[in-house]
Amino acid sequence: MRYYIDNATLFIRGSFRAVSTGISGGIRNVTILFNHTVPADWNHAEPKKEIERIAAAAGIGQDVLGLLTAVPIPTLCVLHYDFITVFVTAGIRQEPAEKKTAGTINIIVISSEGMEDAALLETIMVATEAKTEALLAAGRVSGTPTDAVIAACEDNIKHRYGGRITEPGRRVREAVLKGVPEALRRFENEAPTKELDFFF
Repeated sequence: MRYYIDNATLFIRGSFRAVSTGISGGIRNVTILFNHTVPADWNHAEPKKEIERIAAAAGIGQDVLGLLTAVPIPTLCVLHYDFITVFVTAGIRQEPAEKKTAGTINIIVISSEGMEDAALLETIMVATEAKTEALLAAGRVSGTPTDAVIAACEDNIKHRYGGRITEPGRRVREAVLKGVPEALRRFENEAPTKELDFFF
């Protein structure tokens, strides 16, 4: 796996077995995962076409799973815990609407060790539970209506399960617990940081 930011998009390249709750989601083999910031005046009518447009503009074909957000990608938080890497962008819509009105929390989890499909699905559950736990601990709402998660893995299958007490699940939970509040802090302070990564 390798990742990079190109303008408003986080691209993650590799040979993945992946599952997504986002637009055009599902479970399949892909070579690209991405998280893209849409403009404030973006038309929500055809989000699937936006995913296709981003892929075409990057010259990466349609072998992708993508997420969309109004949160600026430079506020991204990346967390590494052994064989698990977690990418988080986070914004919670303020009511009444003010300047910072993004309302999406996107989480991408990558395991460099292979996982069965059921374990990838469990990973989405663990990441969502940890997100909610982190938000409630900070006195926030439990999530937003447009939150999405991608869970992906590479290499030969090593993990049959992905629940919170397993090796991958424990690492995912700890990374998300740290990553969600940190990503929110970066967004709300309008302060992208040079310290993009955290290591456990």
